[in-house]
Amino acid sequence: MATTLTALAALLCGYSLFSALALAITHFRRSHYPNHGLPIAMGWLLLFALGGLQVMNFLWLQFDQPWVTSGLYQILLFTVAPAFFLFSQTILRPQPPATSQPLLLGHLVPIALAPWLPSTLALPLAFLIGAGYLLWLGFRLYGLRQARSRFRLELMLLGAVFLIALVVSLLGLKPTLLPGKLFFDLYAIAIGLAFLLVQLALGLRPELPEAVSEVSQAVYAKTTLTQVDCDRSLQGLRDLMDTEQLYTDSSLSLGTLAQQLGLTAHQLSELMNTRLGKGFSRYLREQRVAAAKSLLLTEPTASVLSIGLSVGFSSQSNFYEAFREIEGMTPGQYRKIAGHHPAGR
Repeated sequence: MATTLTALAALLCGYSLFSALALAITHFRRSHYPNHGLPIAMGWLLLFALGGLQVMNFLWLQFDQPWVTSGLYQILLFTVAPAFFLFSQTILRPQPPATSQPLLLGHLVPIALAPWLPSTLALPLAFLIGAGYLLWLGFRLYGLRQARSRFRLELMLLGAVFLIALVVSLLGLKPTLLPGKLFFDLYAIAIGLAFLLVQLALGLRPELPEAVSEVSQAVYAKTTLTQVDCDRSLQGLRDLMDTEQLYTDSSLSLGTLAQQLGLTAHQLSELMNTRLGKGFSRYLREQRVAAAKSLLLTEPTASVLSIGLSVGFSSQSNFYEAFREIEGMTPGQYRKIAGHHPAGR
């Protein structure tokens, strides 16, 4: 049993490194976090810390190299929780205040002290601090329960990540209760499974952080619509999309669209979430996909890529991801199927 767990841990250590690299390249980019630099920086730091921990877990489990008792291991161990907290608070807190220097230093203090702590104390203390951060995250996610129907599968996957992290945190409070290297087997496996579940969640919905941020804004923030004529603003929004086809602007942002309507970005975000049941990113993708569906049938000689670019998508991959998410098929498949059914025109 122990040999099997160690083999699985080693396999997931390797997977974690490739997954961290893939997430760094494909997800933690300005296009996914256009208004915030902090989550990108914290995302990279989190991936670096988890990747480093997996390398040292592997060296300990496979070659008995005692990196798990080193000061570097302890620094990375204490880095994971605050990095994840600073990443997620930008998404889960509406209109988050700029992180003040004293507050930021408060998160860094345990990291600075980590290499000087005895290893017997460092491990349980790091996981105790991590459990505190997890409780904050759980509280914020619980507040979004009313929107769970919009993120059912994604929240289930992220909930599994949360549960894995919580179990490991509890085991980490007393790792000596587990024989031999069992704790590090379980810890390496947990990190690998967390990477797998996050990859699945982001694969299902690449814009998940932005969508959750918009819902969080609507759920937690005080209403900004008391002085807004909602019906008139919604009609103005329809006019901009249907008549002026503003969605064809690939650089269209929430702030720019709000300006056109005489609203603030927060007002428009709340208006969409409360009256349309969707955030800006989802709404914009739906408008573009609807326009693309029409063009795919009325312009049969036009390439799929040219149609995607003409309705506002910035790349073929973005077009395909959005079309598959909304229609359940690729643009080419839709053209082939709908083109053979005149009633679908």
